[in-house]
Amino acid sequence: MANLVVHFEIQASDPQRLIDFYGDLFGWTFTQFGDMTYWAIDTGDGAIGLNEPGRGINGGLTQRQGPAPERGAPVNGSNFVVGVDGSVDELFQKGLELGGTEALPLADMQGVGRVGYLLDPDGNVFGLISPTLSDGTPQTGT
Repeated sequence: MANLVVHFEIQASDPQRLIDFYGDLFGWTFTQFGDMTYWAIDTGDGAIGLNEPGRGINGGLTQRQGPAPERGAPVNGSNFVVGVDGSVDELFQKGLELGGTEALPLADMQGVGRVGYLLDPDGNVFGLISPTLSDGTPQTGT
């Protein structure tokens, strides 16, 4: 491997709440490791596996070891951005309906695509990006 990101982790104060949120929003599946408070996240076909190339990555969800971030606080750590094949506007709205809140509104970025950020129900920030602008113009920078 060439220093590629191959895994991400989400911190959860209430793991089941976030399992439900991300499962409903993206269709991800979660598998708990025995009695551990850790779940593997399968993001779907095309994810990078051990010694297998791919176009996306899988991750994990773990019990948060402290309080959830306060609303409006700066990002402490990293976030992830999910590439959207369909309508990023519809998925953004679905995230809001499932209990997420807007962190940064959807906006067109010339040469990149349409991007916006949500906070999940536990205050973790994540992005959504589509290679197509709101007027349907495809971009090649993503």
